[in-house]
Amino acid sequence: MRVLFAGSPEIAVPTLRALARAHQVVGVLTNPESAQGRGRAVQPTAVELAARELWGPAFPILKPVTLRTEARAEVAALKPEILVSFAYGKIFGPKFLALFPKRGINVHPSLLPRYRGSSPIQQAILDMVPETGVCVQTIAPEMDTGDILCSERIPLTGRETSATLSAVAAEIGAKLALHALDAIAQGKEQPAPQQGEPSYCQKISKSDGLVDWRLSSFRIDARVRAFNPWPLAYTYFRGQRLNILESYPFASSVGQDFQDLPARSRPDAPAQSQSGPSTQSASDAQSALWKAAPGAIIGIDRHKGIVVQTGDGVLGLLVLQLAGRKALPFAEFANGARNLVGTVLSSQA
Repeated sequence: MRVLFAGSPEIAVPTLRALARAHQVVGVLTNPESAQGRGRAVQPTAVELAARELWGPAFPILKPVTLRTEARAEVAALKPEILVSFAYGKIFGPKFLALFPKRGINVHPSLLPRYRGSSPIQQAILDMVPETGVCVQTIAPEMDTGDILCSERIPLTGRETSATLSAVAAEIGAKLALHALDAIAQGKEQPAPQQGEPSYCQKISKSDGLVDWRLSSFRIDARVRAFNPWPLAYTYFRGQRLNILESYPFASSVGQDFQDLPARSRPDAPAQSQSGPSTQSASDAQSALWKAAPGAIIGIDRHKGIVVQTGDGVLGLLVLQLAGRKALPFAEFANGARNLVGTVLSSQA
């Protein structure tokens, strides 16, 4: 079929490549260039870059700010049969959808009606649900309310990041999009209304990554994973922004798990070498945990990382990055920070 593809971020690229192998892609609809990365250089979307790689500089790539008269005229000139969308970010109105004889389908990385909106992958991780998925829906006037054409479930281990889960969803989405298009081409599609109570997710902002150490260790760890690679979970360490790239949560009853915590993690203990052998018992470690305020670094465990007290349980910080510097494993970070134990991580610079 003659397909117009609409999408912008990296998660949509495998679907575009799959369509290129199986159908006639007549054009791409994507967002305009925007400032990206640390240097804020203006760059095209991942979908535009992939389209240029696939078809060259003459291929029609449309980047309208709105889908009004001029944009509709450009699309109509391409004579597409169907619209395929994945993470495009704009609502398709009735006049726009009328340009496609076979209407349109949308790939969405959740099991609709759960997690309608722009951040379903992050929300699934934040909610610590046991599974999520990908579905293909018909495009409807209201966001993410279309009938379901096909879907696939993704079991979650609780260690996914948005980056790793997006990569899985991207490949599944490409497969499902082809399956849905084949069914439509053969007149065998079986759209089914969404079942169940809908839930919604909101657009994520940079400030969402700020860690509230009063939350439980498992909730904070979920935020670390959900906001990797963007906007990144962060806190403040001695007045500097500190990004937390990887962590691991532990329940409040640590038992034998923290025998490696150094004795100096106790408020009343004399300083000892953080790299030397541990002399602290498990009961002493538990006592220190119970006394520490949320955000306090209570020790460094050679296996568990830089251990921070939370509102419930402790969090091992494994990979960290000070603003403007490279990411470091916790041992390297600890080697460069004096008197680390006892420092309180905060929500303010």
